[in-house]
Amino acid sequence: MILLGSTLLRTPVVSIQTGSPIAEIERALIDPAKLDIVAYTVKGPLVTRHPAYIRIADIRELSDMGAIVDSADEFAYGGDVIKIDELEKLHFNLLGMNVVDETRKKIGKVIDYTIDMGSFYVQQLTVRRPLMQRFADTGLLIHRSQIVEISNDAIVVHAGAKTPEPERTE
Repeated sequence: MILLGSTLLRTPVVSIQTGSPIAEIERALIDPAKLDIVAYTVKGPLVTRHPAYIRIADIRELSDMGAIVDSADEFAYGGDVIKIDELEKLHFNLLGMNVVDETRKKIGKVIDYTIDMGSFYVQQLTVRRPLMQRFADTGLLIHRSQIVEISNDAIVVHAGAKTPEPERTE
């Protein structure tokens, strides 16, 4: 199943043990090297310290009720998981990043993304075009296979189809 990343924000985290919501998802923690979601930051009444995370491996299922976990014991906190601490230090936020082509021409900004719920990989980026280009088309979907590089400043994607060279005839 594929879902928009924004639909999971403010989703309740529900405990099987209590049968009730124990927290709420705030934002995704994305690894820029693989474009996969490692964890979600959470807030709620049973969160004892901040920042608190729920790892993807600890989510049993996503349903209409929310993200289902065993209990509040599944929360990880700052300093508990090395990979999460490393990603937090990067301050990587996919939303709002500039998208440029290989010639460094601006294509737009990331406003959302789609996630494959089986693997939690980011599959596509939803890109809003710059103001003057919005008249021709309002947005773009960029598949992960089109991404060449991800830097601190921008996401570089393959340039579009090249115009063919005119043939010379005698």
